[in-house]
Amino acid sequence: MTKSDTQKNSSLPNSQQTSTQSEIRMKLPVHPLWLVGFRPFFGLAFLSGLSLPVLWALIFSHTIPAPATSFSMTQWHAHEMFFGFGWAVLGGFLLTSTKNWVGVRGYHGYSLMLLVAAWLFERLGMWFEGTWPPLLFRISNNLFLGSIVAMLLWTLIRNRKDDSYRDNYFFLLMLPAFLITKNLILSHDYFQVGWSMAVGLFRMAFLVMLERTLTQFMKGVFQVSILSNPVLNKAIKILGLLLVFESLLPPQLSGWIALLLALLLAGRFIFWKPQLAMQRLDIGVMYLGQLAIIAQLLIEFLRHIAHPEWASSASVHVFTFGVIGLIVPAMLIRITKGHTGRKVVFDTFDKLALRVMILAFVLRVIAPLVYPAGYTLWIYLAATCWFVCFAILAWRYIPFLMQPRVDGKEH
Repeated sequence: MTKSDTQKNSSLPNSQQTSTQSEIRMKLPVHPLWLVGFRPFFGLAFLSGLSLPVLWALIFSHTIPAPATSFSMTQWHAHEMFFGFGWAVLGGFLLTSTKNWVGVRGYHGYSLMLLVAAWLFERLGMWFEGTWPPLLFRISNNLFLGSIVAMLLWTLIRNRKDDSYRDNYFFLLMLPAFLITKNLILSHDYFQVGWSMAVGLFRMAFLVMLERTLTQFMKGVFQVSILSNPVLNKAIKILGLLLVFESLLPPQLSGWIALLLALLLAGRFIFWKPQLAMQRLDIGVMYLGQLAIIAQLLIEFLRHIAHPEWASSASVHVFTFGVIGLIVPAMLIRITKGHTGRKVVFDTFDKLALRVMILAFVLRVIAPLVYPAGYTLWIYLAATCWFVCFAILAWRYIPFLMQPRVDGKEH
């Protein structure tokens, strides 16, 4: 606007001035990155997915010095993978899906910019905690998650009557629990409780997501319906919610709940037509992730009942590599292509990225059992696989996130 335009507008009545200012704001260019939640947060997921595991491998092997913190590097690693990388993925997914579930515009523009700034502030705080005042660290460590949880809850609660999924009350229970969990992970006395709850909460998120999406995928790709029994589905989610608190329950009870949930999931899996799904890598890898959930629950049963020494480490890594590692890349590819107006077809590079993550699972979970003496080597190789997978995805899809939709739609 020129100076004369400003003077002209100042002589208008207040209502006309407000209208004119609104029109000007609407005409300001909006970068595609800030139009919808998955765009900035999937970009952060790509970048943190390729960097955080490599950084951990270098710290674990003492190749680079660990940051000076009051918590252990195991706590740092667990926190960053669940609440750095994990919540970049989950945050982008929920910011996008919740608006679709309730039929609203969704958070965009400055709201997303502030959330991204808070996520980056948290990463700095986790590295420099030892040199920061305690209050500043606490603010940095809770600002992002507290803000995004409040925003998601507001969307779901305010638009509850228009929600297309009546069981989203599970998210109303789960989302606040994440705030408690992230602080427990950084507590010296409650770290085990914290990581157990983190696994349980992310497992719940995957159980809900797989139940909803695989039904659509199998119908769209193979024109078949898979088992979707409301009573069975609710029982699975209730048991999954109970297991969020497994470390607070009597060990025997937690073990038997884990076994029951594993059996229910295995029974449903048989009726989900895996023989068809495995014909397509993009869908089959999500079925492998479902099998990893079942395997992790069976390991939890053994951990609580028989107490083998290997069970604790195996349980968390079967989940992080077998569930998160296999399902998330396929989910990021599918959502990024679909929500930028592109046809959801997995090409050679997409399939390569998925195969690399399958290799990462073998190297991190199976290889140490076969050759324990090479443990550090397996960590290096598995971290390299994460780097290769997410470097491919970052190279391919960050440009998509930065560009307008190819089908002409705004968001």
